[in-house]
Amino acid sequence: MKSFFVMSLLSAGLVFSGLGASDEQSNGTLKLGDTIPAVAAKDQKGQDVNLGENNSGYTLVYFYPKAMTSGCTAQACSLRDSYTQLQAKGVKIFGVSVDTIDAQKEFADKNHLPFELLSDPDKKVIGAFGVPLFKNAYASRQAYLFKDGKLIWFDTKASTDAQAADVLKVLTKPS
Repeated sequence: MKSFFVMSLLSAGLVFSGLGASDEQSNGTLKLGDTIPAVAAKDQKGQDVNLGENNSGYTLVYFYPKAMTSGCTAQACSLRDSYTQLQAKGVKIFGVSVDTIDAQKEFADKNHLPFELLSDPDKKVIGAFGVPLFKNAYASRQAYLFKDGKLIWFDTKASTDAQAADVLKVLTKPS
């Protein structure tokens, strides 16, 4: 059944390569067509967020190593700068790193980030998505796009300053 779903996505043009995105069908844990993991973490305001409850419309979950670093700031600001366009497409955005709630809040406030940042110091979200660790401590930079709770695209070598552009290419590609 899953292979039929993946083939349907492929034939519908919902999986893309050559956009700086992965052309693989699996990152080792999640495969195209898989359901968004039902895993919870606290956001920058200390509120519980269960990613599995985001099963309508588009959900982008992106991982970054460390708040306040240049590459992670460029990635977050790329999404911030295109937030209106992404919202017009119905995309809800979650950034995830091992940073503390306070560090996530500082990062969001300093950079005027209009989306939720999840604190994952115990690496439950990172593990549920199968994101490899960088320097055995930080999430590797990756991005996952779900439609109605099902994985339709992922990027295992996510961009920094072009993260939003990569996602928008996927969302605007004719099917």
